[in-house]
Amino acid sequence: MPDVQWHTHWPEHLGRNSDNPFCRNSFLRALEDSGVCQADGGWAPHHLVLRDDDHDIALPTYRKTHSWGEYVFDWAWAHAYEQHGLPYYPKLVCALPYTPSMGPRASAPLNAPLVTRLAQALQTEALEQDYSGCHLLFPDDATADLWAEHTDWAERRDVQFHWRNQNYRDFDDFLDRFASRKRKNLRKERRSIEEQGLELRCFEGAQIDTAALRQFYIFYHATYLKRGRQGYLNLEFFEQLLATQADSLVLFMAFRGEEGVAAALCFRDSTTLYGRYWGCLDEYNNLHFECCYYQGIDYCIRHGLQRFDPGTQGEHKVARGFEPRITRSFHWLARPDFREAVERFCEEEAEMVERYREQMTQALPFKHTDE
Repeated sequence: MPDVQWHTHWPEHLGRNSDNPFCRNSFLRALEDSGVCQADGGWAPHHLVLRDDDHDIALPTYRKTHSWGEYVFDWAWAHAYEQHGLPYYPKLVCALPYTPSMGPRASAPLNAPLVTRLAQALQTEALEQDYSGCHLLFPDDATADLWAEHTDWAERRDVQFHWRNQNYRDFDDFLDRFASRKRKNLRKERRSIEEQGLELRCFEGAQIDTAALRQFYIFYHATYLKRGRQGYLNLEFFEQLLATQADSLVLFMAFRGEEGVAAALCFRDSTTLYGRYWGCLDEYNNLHFECCYYQGIDYCIRHGLQRFDPGTQGEHKVARGFEPRITRSFHWLARPDFREAVERFCEEEAEMVERYREQMTQALPFKHTDE
């Protein structure tokens, strides 16, 4: 068996025991089986499998013909290629499709020699297939540290906003950290939900039936249609997840009487809640904040989870106690001239990202030490 193989389907025997819900084979196969990830949609599965001491180690890798669904924005790089009469697509991307969440990227723990071999395999494939380059998006800190030390790929940084559990007893204990005015504003937002006649309910795992999931999907898809777009994910994807990894699903649904009006579908593992998909039919004041943020914080406190990753972007999360956290990605372009330009760009951008992180830290609603 060759040391390096490329698979058009995620191998069934890998990722079964991953704690991270997005690294399970059930999640990656649902993307493929439902048709979400396929060549016609610009996400052609091209998974790297490396043989190491009679064990297979895989990276979820895709042949991309666009940059949608990645959330590490390289449109300017593609435009630069176009200006020089060069094709930027296809490119090779190691990522979790439509999932800008930091986490492990390999199906088994990595070390320095494995990272070197994996990076070299990706680079070789890019050169042999005439891809513009290869990219590793949103790895966890352990993977990122290894990649930074043992490859010459350019490192790009950005900011997300995550909530951290400081062993809070309940939501009020969390709010006690807030400055008085900001605490009052948040409580006012939460009260407005009841004043509008809305009730939030939480469903987990086996409590989520097909009817509830389909109702959620109507909300999810309607939110995209309001913006004149189609949702990235189809109903078949969500139904397969419900059948294969319901234990990782948490659904917060808003009701007016017995009628569902909005919902947020989250995932969880042993330490973290991940907010991913939201939708509503009608607009209600502060309902997005309640359904997507406050319910998740409540859930983490009740279940002793350490962190809440509510999704990418959104400075409005800072006022609600979500702290800025640096995310990292890695990029290697086959052409040396563009590779050097991207390295310079990433270095300059990292300085701006760090300044932005500091500004957002200063904007957090927590009491100052002298209060």
